Amino acid sequence: MNYSLIVKGNAFYTSSRSQLEFLADSLFFIDFEGKIVNISQPSDKEYSQQLALAKQQKVFVELKNGQYLIPGLVDLHIHAPQWPQAGRALDKPLEDWLQTYTFPLEARFSDLDYATTVYENLVSHLLANGTTTGLYFASIHKEASFRLAEICAKKGQRGLVGKVVMDDPIMNPDFYRDASTESALADTESFIQDVQALHKTTKQGVYPVVTPRFIPSCTDEALHGLGKLAKKYDVHIQSHCSESDWEHHYVKERFNQNDAHALHSFQLLGDKAVMAHCNHLAHEDALLFQQTGTGIAHCPISNAYFANAVFPLAEFANDYHLDIGLGTDISGGFSPSLFENIRQAVMASRYLDEGVDPKKTAAERGAKESKISIIQAFFHATAGGGQALSLPIGKFEKNYAWDALVIDTQDVGNPMPFFESNIAPEEILESMLYLIQATNIQKVWVQGELVHQKGV
Repeated sequence: MNYSLIVKGNAFYTSSRSQLEFLADSLFFIDFEGKIVNISQPSDKEYSQQLALAKQQKVFVELKNGQYLIPGLVDLHIHAPQWPQAGRALDKPLEDWLQTYTFPLEARFSDLDYATTVYENLVSHLLANGTTTGLYFASIHKEASFRLAEICAKKGQRGLVGKVVMDDPIMNPDFYRDASTESALADTESFIQDVQALHKTTKQGVYPVVTPRFIPSCTDEALHGLGKLAKKYDVHIQSHCSESDWEHHYVKERFNQNDAHALHSFQLLGDKAVMAHCNHLAHEDALLFQQTGTGIAHCPISNAYFANAVFPLAEFANDYHLDIGLGTDISGGFSPSLFENIRQAVMASRYLDEGVDPKKTAAERGAKESKISIIQAFFHATAGGGQALSLPIGKFEKNYAWDALVIDTQDVGNPMPFFESNIAPEEILESMLYLIQATNIQKVWVQGELVHQKGV
């Protein structure tokens, strides 16, 4: 059999939230569709013969000492037009931040040249940081939103892109909202059709996403129409859900029920739906997510600024078995790196577990059994994100896409402190996850295609 790529190296991935896999000196065989069709390990009978044959192939790539493979990262929540304001005004309340800074910026994306400049830079930056799959909120502008999908397609990133819907004339500013409910739904349907046509021309796939910004920005008519479009075209859905006290209470006053149940009433939950934040989900909301297969984008950095609470990741993963991935939430989250969010996910879980008020006793201070490990956070940034999207990504297993990063622990820009030769594999990965910077990412493959190489 001919292969498009054969890679030899040490690889880490998580087969489940509790199981880390280390594949030492393994051979990965990738077909021309970009899928893993075989994995050969030194203990296999045919390994030596396969290695000898592989070395004769032009498509053979062998990692150097100190280099490791990990799956590509899956970012489940990116506000693409907010990239120019990353790190700014994060001390403002959410409502003020949106009205004063964010909406005026997003309104600029009616200028297609400006949108192209920003989106070209963003997608390249994310690939360099190891994000091989991105779930994007674009803006209300159909043309600029489609340009983002085109840029993902061109640069080789697996992009799931939504034209944002904001049609309520009371809740949205005059300068930034859909002209009408009818135009919002018509533009969304046209956008879906255009991206589905583009999808057919790409190897890694680009996907349209039905995207009500959040319930406060949309009329009932729009939410109802978006649910019908999602069902008609069988596409992904994304929105915000119970992110902050303000949003959570607004929805409850408007519908006399929580975000999750309101969204469900409009057919906006399901196994292709990913809801961002969800910090304030109640027990019955989590059960509804479980029943519908709805995924969650946990955004630990931005939650520290706008969510008013720590997301109970361990509870929702262990007790309800929900599909949970990580999101940067650019620009509510200042960093484009999911590695930063992996670390913050662990730290946030420890704050929740141990509590933050020193005036209380240790016994009453925290929510016990809330801690997660760095390996569990790694699962949510890779395989967990793939599960939330219902896509075969995030693992080094047969029939999964070859989305992979080469991490060089000895890169001169950020050498890691590995001085002994007998460090356990799990400890190597732990150090890597805490210490990786963009400079350590040497190569990035998406669906078997090399889409980023350091220095090239």
